[in-house]
This record gives sequence, C-alpha cells and structure tokens, in this order.
Amino acid sequence: MASAILLNTLNRSLSLTSRNSIIITRTYHYKRKLSQRSNLFSRISPLGDPDVRLAPVLDQWVLEGRKVNELQLQRIVRDLRARKRYTQALEVSEWMSGTGRCSFSPGDHAVQLDLIGKVHGLECAESYFNSLSEQDKVDKIYGALLNCYVREGLVDKSLSLLQKMKEMGFASNPLTYNDLMCVYTHTGKLEKVPDVLLDMKANGVSPDNFSYRICINSYGARSDLSGMKKVLEEMESQPRIIMDWATYATVANYYIKAAFNEQGLFYLKKCEENVDKDALGYNNLISLYASLGNKDEMMRLWGLEKAKCKKQLNREYITMLGSLVKIGDLDEAEKLLGEWEASCQNYDFRVPNVLLIGYARKGLIEKAEAMLRGMVERGRTPIPNSWAIVAAEYMEKQNMEKAFECFKEALAVQAENKGWRPKPGMVSSILNWLGDNGGTAEVEAFISLLNTKVLKTREMYHVLMKACIRDGKDIDGLMRDMKNDEIEQDEETKMILNSRLHKS
Repeated sequence: MASAILLNTLNRSLSLTSRNSIIITRTYHYKRKLSQRSNLFSRISPLGDPDVRLAPVLDQWVLEGRKVNELQLQRIVRDLRARKRYTQALEVSEWMSGTGRCSFSPGDHAVQLDLIGKVHGLECAESYFNSLSEQDKVDKIYGALLNCYVREGLVDKSLSLLQKMKEMGFASNPLTYNDLMCVYTHTGKLEKVPDVLLDMKANGVSPDNFSYRICINSYGARSDLSGMKKVLEEMESQPRIIMDWATYATVANYYIKAAFNEQGLFYLKKCEENVDKDALGYNNLISLYASLGNKDEMMRLWGLEKAKCKKQLNREYITMLGSLVKIGDLDEAEKLLGEWEASCQNYDFRVPNVLLIGYARKGLIEKAEAMLRGMVERGRTPIPNSWAIVAAEYMEKQNMEKAFECFKEALAVQAENKGWRPKPGMVSSILNWLGDNGGTAEVEAFISLLNTKVLKTREMYHVLMKACIRDGKDIDGLMRDMKNDEIEQDEETKMILNSRLHKS
C-alpha cells in the first residue's frame, strides 16, 4: 500500500516537473513575443496571470529607451482595476510612485490607497493613509479610505470619517453619502438609508441617480412600496436627473415580488423606454418577464436585443436560457443552445450548464448526462461543475453508483480549473458510499484524484481502511500514514479496527 502511494507521488512529481518545464518554455517565448510589441499597453494587457509581475515589463520598456508618462500608466492602472487584476494594478501604481519617472497626483494616491486595501487589507490601507503628508490628504484620499471602511462593513468608522470629512469641507459630493448608504445596506441597516438621503439634501448636496436608487432599494427590500414610490416620484421630479432603466427595473422587481403584477408591468414598460441599446437592460427585462411567466414578452425582447445590440455575448445567452428554464420551456432552451453553439467563438460551459440545471430540476438526469457525453464525443471538455451538476442530481435520486461515476469525471478534468472546489457534502456522501461498497483499488484511485483538490482527512482514511479490511488487505501502512499526517484516531477509527479483529 505504502509503495503504491510512493509510486503515485513520484508520478505526480514527474508530471509536475514536466508541466513546469513546458510552462517555463512557453513563458520565455511569450515574453519574447511581448517584447516585440511597440505599445506599452499591448505588452501588459495580455499578462492576465495574477502571478506575473509587471515591474520587469516596465523596467524593460525604459531600458529600450522608450518614454513613459502618467497618462499612459494611469490608463493601464484603470484597465487593470476594471479587470479586477488588483495586484498587478497596485504594482504599476507603486512603480509609478517609486521610480519618480512621472508625477504622482492626489488622485493617484487615492487609487493606490484603494488598491492597497483590496490587496493587503484595511490595516495596510490605514498605514498608507497615515504615512501621507497633511498636504496630500485631499478629499479623494479621504474618500478612498471611506470606501475601504464601507467595503469592510465598518459602520462606526465610516460615520466617524464622514463627520471629519464634513468638518474639513470634503463631503460636498453625492459619492461620500452614497458610500454611507452602501455600508448601511451591506450591514442590513436598511431603515437608516433614507436618513442619509435627508442629511445629504440638508447639507446642500444634490442626490444623483445612484443615491435615489439605493434609497428606493432600501424601501423595496423592507416591502415599503409606498415609501419606495414616493422616492421614485421625487427622483422623477428632479430636472437634473436623467431617468435610467436600472431604477425602473428595481421598482418593477419589487412590485412583482409583492405580486402587484399590474404595477410591475407598468414600470417594466418604463424600463424598456430607457433601455435603448443596452444589452444589460434587455437582460434585466427578460429576467423580470420570466418571473411573470410571460414567454411572449421574453421572445419579443430577445428579438429586439439581437436587432439593436447586434452582438450577443455568452452573458446574454445565459440570461435567456436561464429565463426559458425558469418558465419550464426546455424545448425552446434546446433550440437556443443550438443557436449559441453554431455562432459562439468561445465555448463557455457556463452556457450549456444552464440547460443541464434545467434538466436536473425536471428530473431528466439521464438526458443531462447524455448531453454531456455527446459534447465529449464532439471533442469538448466539460468543466468540473458540469459533471458535478449531474452527479448531484444522481445523488438526489439515491443512484450513488452513477453519482460516483460522474463525480470522478469532474475530478478528472479539474486540473485546468484551479478555482473549482468540490462541495464538502458531495465528497462526504460519496466517501460514505465507497466505505460500504468500494474496492481497495477503486477507493485509492478516487482519493488520489480527490487529493488534488482537498487535503487528506480522517474520513478518507476510514474509507481506505474499510475497503482494505473488506478485501482482506493489511492496513498497518495506512495507520502509519495517518499518524504521519497528524490525524488522530477517534471512536469511529476504533470501531473500524475492532471490526477487523472480529472479521479475522
């Protein structure tokens, strides 16, 4: 047994070494290709791996005698933030401030503070704030620190900082008050949101669209539809406010949830009047009509979206498929998936997963599995979650043999999906079943696959012990491994050991 584990470890080690060698070679050629690009943004933008450092790319750019300026670097930081590549955005920001090759404005300091909070946490953001001179602590810097407090849900610190900002004359725009409304929303203190709107107006700050929408949401979430409508009417009466589809969609959603469908339909029409060519607006409308079970309106809006927005992304197909699944029209969903497959350039398995979930909800689990296996036959490699959806439904139907089979498929393709983690409940159920039914080789192979995603547990050792005892195999090596992994025996371990004695 121990030799088998050692052999598996060696094989994994050799596989990792080979894979690392390939990655190093590819990285070398990739960086050579990047170095030939004459635009700094085009060199940095493709480096999407968060582990890739950008400072060497910037240094190389300078070594080539090329110029850098703050506008160019600010654009790069802005783009990286938009893509949620915060670590790399912070690295570029710190390169800007550390090299002295370009000026670093108060706005740049504010961006850096926000990024430090995202990457290193609140304590580091506060330290950075305290390290700045009083001259550098302008309104944007205070606003960035407030945003950090809001992100952490720190109500008292947010209130204290806002008061200081008021005293310094830094609370003169709606963003500051919007942040406070957001922290109340995130911490479940929705009843305090309208008070912030009143305070905002009392201090001579005009609410913007977001201010009103947060307040509308606070009333809707508390089922105060009368209060919600009053805020909406005030918003509509403001000549400086340009009404948007998102506000009407929010109002319509709360009326529909409360079963006031007539009012909901009224605001859905208002929403549509303001959508224009915004695909996200159409997605919201389609989802809301699905909540009403209105397929005709869903199909009409889908046709409008395709005509007006020209190009449909995977996101749009996911929304429409999800809406069709929601109303139970799987035939139409199958047609739509076929349309997507015929036109898609990037095969994103999140799209067919919507239909898989639809099949599962309808109890059509064999059809879901056949769909996946058909994709495999056509050269597609489903993501782990696709197989996990099917495995979960088989488990729900108490068909553990099929659940085990599909879960193994999920583990077998997980290497390219680093972010995927199997659900502990599914792992536990399958291990429990294997403990009663699995052979030694089968259990060892499964746990070997499982160990690439989760650490070895006492439960895994128990399953291995049961399988070995059932097959008449020695478990002394397992007990040593269990001890080496610092996993203590419990009552169940002792019961399994006693069962071995009774069997012998």
